[in-house]
Amino acid sequence: MCTFGRADKLYFTSIQKSTAKMAFTFAAFCYILALILTAFLIFFAIFHIIAFDELKTDYKNPIDQCNSLNPLVLPEYILHTSFTVLFIFAWQFGTFLLNLPLLVYHVNRYYHRPVMSGPGLYDPTMIMNADQLSRAQKEGWIKLAFYLLSFFYYLYSMIYVLVSAA
Repeated sequence: MCTFGRADKLYFTSIQKSTAKMAFTFAAFCYILALILTAFLIFFAIFHIIAFDELKTDYKNPIDQCNSLNPLVLPEYILHTSFTVLFIFAWQFGTFLLNLPLLVYHVNRYYHRPVMSGPGLYDPTMIMNADQLSRAQKEGWIKLAFYLLSFFYYLYSMIYVLVSAA
């Protein structure tokens, strides 16, 4: 017959208490989804930066470039809006408020776009203006910085929510 002493019992109870339990909540799901979608948004921003650099150096003509950029505008806005709205349902209001300025900018930018026959923001006749081109490049760099910072914020928040939900 094997009996445990008092020290062994304390050791086993301390192991049981120190074992961290992680709970998978809806907020954790939202952060995981935001991480994945933000990775796509980072690639979109990089593509925009490269495309406008090609326009600036006359590597591509404006019609082809606008035809490749305009189909990506609505998917970018939809991806960003989808996980921003999910943060409201997950009661993550701090993260929602972090994303709100860019969401408002996207809505404002789309409603004040040039008159075009299809969806998109970039008009081939206007994109070669120096002001428009520099504005589009700055917008691409700012969005890239925002998405990169958001990616690491979502990563930290996901880990925090997973560990603290137990």
